[in-house]
Amino acid sequence: MATRIGIEAQRLFRVHKHGVEVVCLELLRELQSLPSANEYFVFVKDDKDVCLTTANNCNVIVLPSMPYPLWEQFVLPNAIRKYRLQLLHCTGNTAPIHVSVPRLLTLHDIIFLEDRSFSGTAYQNWGNLYRRWVVPRIVPKCRSIVTVSQFEKERIMEYFHLADHQVEVVYNGVNSDFKSYAPGELAGYAKKYNLPAQFILFFGNPNPKKNTVGVLKAYNRYYNEMKKYALPLVVVDCSEAYINSMLRKFGLQNMERNILPRNYIPFREMPYLYNLATLFLYPSQREAFGLPILESMACGTPVITATNSSMPEVAGGAALLVDAGDEDEMAERMQQVLSDSSLYRQKKEEGITRAATFSWKETTMKMIKVYEKAMG
Repeated sequence: MATRIGIEAQRLFRVHKHGVEVVCLELLRELQSLPSANEYFVFVKDDKDVCLTTANNCNVIVLPSMPYPLWEQFVLPNAIRKYRLQLLHCTGNTAPIHVSVPRLLTLHDIIFLEDRSFSGTAYQNWGNLYRRWVVPRIVPKCRSIVTVSQFEKERIMEYFHLADHQVEVVYNGVNSDFKSYAPGELAGYAKKYNLPAQFILFFGNPNPKKNTVGVLKAYNRYYNEMKKYALPLVVVDCSEAYINSMLRKFGLQNMERNILPRNYIPFREMPYLYNLATLFLYPSQREAFGLPILESMACGTPVITATNSSMPEVAGGAALLVDAGDEDEMAERMQQVLSDSSLYRQKKEEGITRAATFSWKETTMKMIKVYEKAMG
């Protein structure tokens, strides 16, 4: 008889998908394509982007939309009883406290437990408050914790006093759409987002861990050194108002014309954006994995990332590493890789090779083994 496994994918249908939702979607698409004796029930909150439908042994069940904690603590447990599940996998860092079946939790990171400041947006701050309340209560109740890097596993084990066998590492993968494209396939996207022929790409965010201010200061040093030869900096997923306020706050208005803010770009179009970029910056202050590192590498765009947390583990020597707090070093690395064609070509080739070692199929097969272990 098939094992009936529930998969919580509450935010899967949201329009503006970020890391957790993208990882969940990739896992579910692979589950639908792989033969399995299990039967999966995927629970999503009603929203606008219906990016997954029932197929094969994977049933997509849309539950009513309501605030995150209420949906998770009340609506989801009712659905678990209704569909007579035998195991529940919660994919997005939190889980219901009271359920009648064994739980697996994908705990992507515990950054929200380490940083108790309220320096993010109101949405981010309320989300972190909920996570700080619920995660310490559910971790002891879970049959297994899954995380995305060896670095994060060690942090979770230390914080919650868990043994090695209680935390499984399942790396993220890279979608096959992330690859090199011919110039003719990219022209439409360059025009759509009004992008220059060459540019440095960065994903901005008001969250301090994304290091937006540090990148702007580092770019200012690069800009002042290169003058008219400096490539523009395209900052994605960050409002123009926020970027301009940071430029004014830190006296960086001299380079304002070279900073090109762009709003959220759908994840389906990200392969084209990486291809169009000349260099990708990802010098975060803290990451559990850092999937954009591999996505950019797979597209043949060299990466500058940070020496901290999981990023060296993911980059595997194929990126240029900098101290995320050292703006001078960051500026030097930008200038170095953009002016040294041999180094640029080396990092491009190393990145393609490194990214090819990560696949969603392998990720999903590892997750199925975690399910089997939990049921065993």
